[in-house]
Amino acid sequence: MLSVKLCDKIKEQNIINIQEQKKGWVAVNFAEYFKNVLNTLNTFRFVDFIDIAVIAFIVYSLFKLVRDTRAEQLVKGIVILLVAYLAATLLDMLMLENLLRLMFEFGVILIVVIFQPEIRNALEQLGRKNIKNLKVFNRNIRDELLTTQRKAIDDVVDSAVIFSREKVGALIVFENKTKLSDIANTGVEINADTSTAILGNLFFNKAPLHDGAVIISNGRIKSAGCILPLTSRNEDVDMKLGTRHRASIGISEVSDATVVVVSEETGAISIAQNGTLTTNYDRDTLREELERRLMPNKEKKKFFGFFSAEKESKNDEKK
Repeated sequence: MLSVKLCDKIKEQNIINIQEQKKGWVAVNFAEYFKNVLNTLNTFRFVDFIDIAVIAFIVYSLFKLVRDTRAEQLVKGIVILLVAYLAATLLDMLMLENLLRLMFEFGVILIVVIFQPEIRNALEQLGRKNIKNLKVFNRNIRDELLTTQRKAIDDVVDSAVIFSREKVGALIVFENKTKLSDIANTGVEINADTSTAILGNLFFNKAPLHDGAVIISNGRIKSAGCILPLTSRNEDVDMKLGTRHRASIGISEVSDATVVVVSEETGAISIAQNGTLTTNYDRDTLREELERRLMPNKEKKKFFGFFSAEKESKNDEKK
């Protein structure tokens, strides 16, 4: 019995000693880590700050390049392949691992070929960049965008009703999260505020740009006369639909754009989104549908502008 108790006490003492040693190691490691941080800060130079800022700008520019074009879907595909390669390596799936490794060996060439239009546009924009026009902070930019977007919706609705009455064909694309810079580059840059007069002139049947699409980005007319990809689901599309309607479905299949199309033959107003075409809209239903698809809902507004909304409500109560 004494030997058993003695063994138990020795074990307990050993456990206590191990715990104390671990605490000591943690303290020593933390002290060494803190010391290394201080040494790094002491040797930190202004040139190092410039180096970090340049790298951060390059990374930001790459993210912006992906965001401003349809390359976002391609990047997601590459990420999925990377995840699949890691999974194949961990699970020892030799054939899949070798196939993906072979693809990644030529990955740089593939990326240059796939992203050639985006890389070219990025370099051109970099050459045209004016440092004086860079905006770092703008508190009212969200409210301005919402106001501009609402005006664009009103102008498109009024124009679509006129086009429907006069049997004028029209194809208007509202850009959403998926940026359409590559599509906009196929047309003529306009960069103007929306109005029924401008839209009427662009789609006048004698105008040189009337056969193409108008791209609206952030509530402004970005380009006109743009060429849209046609839908590849010919067997699922009504044979009576013309090129405008097939193009509206096509661009909605490869992006999250909302497309308003007016038939030149019947004057019917339709909306295409996510590869689906709905038709027979009038002024009220068209405005309601566009606001639902393009304007943020009340909950989202309240989330982003909680304090401003609360302040406005208090001011209204005082009035």
